Amino acid sequence: MSQIKNYIFTALMLLSLNVFSQKTIDEDPEILQNSINYRITQSQIALEQYNYFGAQNNLDEALELAQKLDNRKSEGIIYTLKGRLQLITEEEDKAIKSLNKAIEIQRIINDNKNLADSYKTFGDVYLVKKDYSNALDSYRAAKSKYQEEGMEEGLAETLLAEGKTYMHIGNYRKARSIVEQSIAEAKKMGSLKLQSDALITQGFVYSKLGDLEKALTYTDEGIEIAKQNKYTNILNEGYLTASDINKSIGKTNQSIENFELSNQYLKSHIQLSDSLRNLKTAYSSKDQETQHLLKEMDAKNKEVAEQLDSLESDKNLNTLTSILSVALITILSLLTLSLYKNNNIRLKTNNMLHKKNGELIIAKEKAELASKTKANFLSTVTHELRTPLYAVTGLSNMLLEENPKPEQIQHLKSLKFSGDYLLTFINDILQINKIEANKVEIEPESFNLRKKINNIILALNNSANDNNVTLHFEYDKDLPENFIADQLKISQILINLIGNSIKFTKDGDIWIRAYKIEQKGNTYTLRFEVEDNGIGISQEKQDNMFESFSQGSIQINRKYGGTGLGLSIVKGLIDILKGQIYVKSELEKGTTFYFEIPLEYTSVKEVKENKVTYFEGNAEDIDLTNVKILVVEDNKINQMITKKILTKMNLQCDIIDNGEDAVEMIKNNNYNIILMDIHMPGISGMEATKRVRAFDKDLTIFALTAVTIEDKMHEFDEAGFTDIIPKPFKQEEFEKKLYNALAGKANKSA
Repeated sequence: MSQIKNYIFTALMLLSLNVFSQKTIDEDPEILQNSINYRITQSQIALEQYNYFGAQNNLDEALELAQKLDNRKSEGIIYTLKGRLQLITEEEDKAIKSLNKAIEIQRIINDNKNLADSYKTFGDVYLVKKDYSNALDSYRAAKSKYQEEGMEEGLAETLLAEGKTYMHIGNYRKARSIVEQSIAEAKKMGSLKLQSDALITQGFVYSKLGDLEKALTYTDEGIEIAKQNKYTNILNEGYLTASDINKSIGKTNQSIENFELSNQYLKSHIQLSDSLRNLKTAYSSKDQETQHLLKEMDAKNKEVAEQLDSLESDKNLNTLTSILSVALITILSLLTLSLYKNNNIRLKTNNMLHKKNGELIIAKEKAELASKTKANFLSTVTHELRTPLYAVTGLSNMLLEENPKPEQIQHLKSLKFSGDYLLTFINDILQINKIEANKVEIEPESFNLRKKINNIILALNNSANDNNVTLHFEYDKDLPENFIADQLKISQILINLIGNSIKFTKDGDIWIRAYKIEQKGNTYTLRFEVEDNGIGISQEKQDNMFESFSQGSIQINRKYGGTGLGLSIVKGLIDILKGQIYVKSELEKGTTFYFEIPLEYTSVKEVKENKVTYFEGNAEDIDLTNVKILVVEDNKINQMITKKILTKMNLQCDIIDNGEDAVEMIKNNNYNIILMDIHMPGISGMEATKRVRAFDKDLTIFALTAVTIEDKMHEFDEAGFTDIIPKPFKQEEFEKKLYNALAGKANKSA
C-alpha cells in the first residue's frame, strides 16, 4: 500500500505543476496575443480550404481570448472576419450584426486600417443582397480610409468590387474605368490574384460594351495568370466569361472555331464547378461528422468521469485497478507537461516570427519612404536648377551678341555649351525620375508611322553628316502606315537609339527598319531595328547597359560625351508601352538595337495638329511703336535678362515682381503681352492669370516656367495661359513666339 501512496503523491504533484503551468500561460498577455493571432491565421487557412466549421471555431476561440485580454483591436478584427465568414456561408443578416460590432469598436479606438476592411466587407454583403446603392456607399467609405492609410492592396480590391457593382447595375462605362484603375494598382503591387480577377472582370465589361476583341484579350490574360497560379475560383469564372465571349464572336463572325472554343470553355467551367461543389460538400460533411464526434467524445468523457468517481468511492476497489489508475494519471500528467513545453516553445517561436515580420515590414516601409524622398528630392532639385540655368544661357547668348573680344568668344561658347549640356542632363534625370515613380502616362492618338520615322531621320540627318554617316530607312511594304499609339514616346525611343548610333559611328552607315512580326486582329506587333557599323559594345558591358548612368567606360564617356541615361530612358519607355528591347553587338563590327511593341492599326488618318507655328515673316513689317509688355518676375537676374532681350527687339516693357500687383497693373493699363512667371511670393502666376481671365479673355499671356511642361500642362490650360515658354529658353524661339503673337493681333485688328 505504501507503493500506491507514492504513486498517488507523484500524480498529485504533477497535476499541481500542470495547473500552475496552465495558470502561467493563461495570465501571460504576450502568449495570449500570440494565441489570438495563431487562431486568426488558422481560421483563414480553414476558410481557404472551405472548412467553414473550423474557421468559425478558431474565430470563436480567438474572440474569447481577446475579450479576456481586453484587446479591443483584436476584437474588431475578429468581428470583421466573422462577418466575412458569415457572408460566405450565406448568413447575410448575421454578417451585418458582426460588422456593426466591428465598426463600433474600430471607430472608438480609431483603428482606421481595419475599419477600412470592415467597410469593404459591408459593401460585399450589400452587393450579395443586391442593395447596390449601400454597396457603393460602403466601398467609397472603404476607399477613403485605404487612401488615408496608404493601403494599396485594400484600395485595389475595393476598386475591383466597386467596378463589379457598377457592372451589376449596367453602368459598364463607369465599371470599365474603375476596373482599369484596379488593374493598374494590382500590377503596381505585383498582386497576381487580384490582377487575374480584375482582367477577367474587364473582359466581361468589354463584352457588354461590344468590343469583343479587347474582351477576349483581357479574359485570356486573366485566365493564363489564374492557371499558372492555381486560382481555382477565378479560373472558373474566367472559363464562363471566355465561353460567352467566344459564343458572341462566333455569332458575329459566323466562326465555327469560336463556337468550338466556347464549348470547350463551357465544359471546363462545368467540370471545375462540379469539382469545387464536391470539395465544398466533402468539407461540409466532415464538419458535421466532426461536430457529432465531439459530442460523442464529450458524453464519453462525462461517463468516464462518473465511473472514476464511483470507483474512488468504492472501498472494495482492488489493488490492481488502483495501480493502473495511478499509472494512467501519471502518464497523462507527463503528456500534459510535454504538451505544455512544446506549446510554449511553439508560441515563443511564433512570437519571434511575428516580431521579425514586423521588423521586415518597417524596413520595407522605410525603403519605400526613402525611394519617394529620393524622387521628390530629384524633382525639386532639377526644377530649381532651371531658374539659374536661365541666367547662364541668357547671359551667355547676350554676351556673344555684344561683340565680345576675340579671346573671350571661345570661353563664352564653352559657357553656352555647358549650360545646354546641363539642361539636357536635367531633362534626362526628370524623365528617369518620372519613369521610376510610375508617373508617365500613355497618350494614344492616330498617326502615320512611316511619316513619323521619316521626320525623325530628317531631323537627325545633320548630326549624321557631321560624322560622315549615311542613314538608310527600310519600311515593310506590307505594313500599314496609320496606327493608334503614343507617338511621342515612340519618337523619344527612336531619337535616343538613332542618336546613340550616330554618336558611336564614324564614316559608316546606319539602317533603320520597321516591320511586322505578328498580328492579332487590329493589333500588330512591330519590330523596330537600329543597326550601325560603329565601335560596338563588349559582351560584359551589354549586361548592364540599360541601367542608369551606365556607359561603356570612363574613356568612352569622355571621348563621346553623354550622361549614360539615354538607354535607361529607352528601356523604361518600352516597358510602359508593353514591349521588349534587345541588343546584338560585336566590338569594332557594330551594334543592332531592336525592340518590339504592340500597335493598334486604324483606318483613321493622322490627326492634324493645331499647334501655333513660329513667326516666319519679317519683324520689320510689324508696328512695334505702341506695343507694351508686362514682365511678371520676382528674380532680379531674370528680370534683367528678359528686359535686355525685349529691348533688343525694340519692345517696351514694365516689370513687376508679384502676382497681386500684376493683376492691378493689367486692369489699369493697355498691355499687348504678359510674360508671367509661375512661382512668386504672394499669389502664384497660375492664380494671377485666373484673376485676369475673369475680366479679360483675349489678352495674350505666356507662362514663363521652370517646371517640365508635360507635368503641368493641364493646369496651364485650366488657368487660361495662351502658351508656354519653358525656362531656360532658346532666344530665337522666344523672339519668334513674341513676334507670332504680335503678328496675330495685327492681323485681327486689320
